[in-house]
Amino acid sequence: MTKIRLTAAAALGAMIVASPALARPMTPEDVAKLQSVGAIALGPNGEVAYMQGGAPDILSGEDNGSYDATLMVATAPGEAKAYLPEGMSAGNIAFSPDGEWLGFTHKGEDDEETGVYAVPIAGGAYKKIAAVEGTNVRDFVWGPGGRTVYMLVGAGEDDQREKESKKGFNSIVYEEEARAPRLFRANLMDDDVDAEPTAIALPGFVNSFDVSSDGRFIIVGTQPTPQVDDTYVKQRINIIDLASGGITEVKTPGKIGDAEISPDGKSLTLIAGVDMNDPAETTLHLVDVATGEYRALNAGAPEAAVDAEYLGNGDIAVVIHQGVDSLLRIYNGNGRMKREIPADGMALSGVEAEGSTVVVRASAPTHPSELFSLSRSSFTRWTNSNDWLGDITFGNQRAYTYTARDGQQVEGVLIEPVGGAPEGGAPLILNVHGGPEAHESNGWVTAYSKPGQVAAGKGYAVFLPNYRGSTGYGTAFSKQHQGNYTDPEFTDLVDAKRALVADGIADGDRTGITGGSYGGYASAWGATYNSDEYAASVMFVGISNQISKFGTTDIPYEMYNVHSRAWPWDDWQKMLEVSPIYHVDKAETPILIMHGAEDTRVAPSQSYELYRSIKVRKPETPVRLVLFPGEGHGNRQAAAKYDYNLRMMRWFDTYLMTGDRKAPMPASRPDLPDSIFE
Repeated sequence: MTKIRLTAAAALGAMIVASPALARPMTPEDVAKLQSVGAIALGPNGEVAYMQGGAPDILSGEDNGSYDATLMVATAPGEAKAYLPEGMSAGNIAFSPDGEWLGFTHKGEDDEETGVYAVPIAGGAYKKIAAVEGTNVRDFVWGPGGRTVYMLVGAGEDDQREKESKKGFNSIVYEEEARAPRLFRANLMDDDVDAEPTAIALPGFVNSFDVSSDGRFIIVGTQPTPQVDDTYVKQRINIIDLASGGITEVKTPGKIGDAEISPDGKSLTLIAGVDMNDPAETTLHLVDVATGEYRALNAGAPEAAVDAEYLGNGDIAVVIHQGVDSLLRIYNGNGRMKREIPADGMALSGVEAEGSTVVVRASAPTHPSELFSLSRSSFTRWTNSNDWLGDITFGNQRAYTYTARDGQQVEGVLIEPVGGAPEGGAPLILNVHGGPEAHESNGWVTAYSKPGQVAAGKGYAVFLPNYRGSTGYGTAFSKQHQGNYTDPEFTDLVDAKRALVADGIADGDRTGITGGSYGGYASAWGATYNSDEYAASVMFVGISNQISKFGTTDIPYEMYNVHSRAWPWDDWQKMLEVSPIYHVDKAETPILIMHGAEDTRVAPSQSYELYRSIKVRKPETPVRLVLFPGEGHGNRQAAAKYDYNLRMMRWFDTYLMTGDRKAPMPASRPDLPDSIFE
């Protein structure tokens, strides 16, 4: 096992101050090598397991790929060990009940399918402990006492289908041929793997599960089909008695999020929507296991519950986002709030608890997600995944609130240019999040598709608005955009620009816009209907035609329930008028359109439509369409991410920094460093 000792400054979360000689702005190459803490598991003896990873470092010659992570175990701030050989993958990490083993899913070199493995915490070789022949283990949970494991697996091989395919009968029946996953319980043996694990009947298609600490029941998230739309609008939590097979349904009407079982098995916490039209699962509920009845603990509050965990004494630790800020709230087992611990300069994104030990995952304006422990009423930093960030000169990042044209207060995260805004304002990039049922927190906001600190280092101001429709401000705020696809959310963006110009931060003639999904829709709208407001646009997996989008998306009911609140055929003209293609006659803004070629959420045809409309109707307007083969609704591969970042920044440098909308388009291919090919 490789041991990694962190510096004391990193362990305690102290700010690393770079010498002036080392200070430099952030670059796309820096974004490509960012690491962060992902999944976390706590052991009963105080150890903390976590995944530390990011995209493969293609700039140093590593092979292109998606997520590459190392399984680490820490015992104190700054003390961590890599528990598996370099390059070995692991998923779904969990400690055994006695804390002696750390389990994970893995596909070994000699395996045909993914199974459950475990490595001894005291040191020693890892080994396979459970598997189901002919299918992959998707997730697992240790049983009581650590002598069994429960495994959620795929449907298994379809021999008939395979025979047909070999003879050329490989047609696909759209949305009809999915086969349900299965749940198995395996006994753990000292020297072998249980060859005949026991199957457990499940209702419908299951995508998540957990087992009570006494093994009396399981909870499963079920839906009638595996379609994404059903995950959003029809998923429900079911409590299955393992002795009788009886099922109790928790009949929440809205979207379903995190569910956790209390230590005594009498209650559940469930983060869910309050009704079918609630855009997001942001309300914390307490569920009675015996009856399935539930009650909301924070309904109507201007906040969002993000993650919850039970402590050993039955208390509940909950990550709460209030606008761009976050805190950890502690409830007792009956749902009464006991205390709150502010995150002070951090954005909490997850919590884990074991006994009285609580750890969180959190980012900050100067670093991506890291591991922190709760000590009384403060957080202690345990990890430093990117010590080189101490060499970066960051733009000042802060919360910023403005008043929209109708008097609504709207908040967001502002990154000022490194060195501050010059007289007359800096070129401004509005970075619009998707959803819109999401929100920006005042933590780390730089990524391959988010200009963030890379732009700040070039002299741009960047504003990430939590426009109406965003979460984090209560359900009423997140519903304000419903029934109208463009107002007030897109007028909120224009009002943000005007406020920043009035405050001397932004140059109104050099304001650009970018975003993905709904943020891509906003970017397309900004380049067409609101073209007078924006000097450059970068649209990613965005919407251009709300009529054709309905027929090509995998979430039609979710669109209806929480966005449009109407079907296209209710008013064809209205749906057309909120489509950017309808306003291409106004398109003077240079627009770079990028899209994953395999996107099922927003079909690539949405980008084709806007590109072709601009090319034909406004041939003098700079427009480029870039497709990423193999990518879906967002890029996963390291090369595609780096390519995107280079193109985005070069487009803004060409049109936004200069303010020249008629400048020649940059070269169709970015310049790549030689190190990629060595």
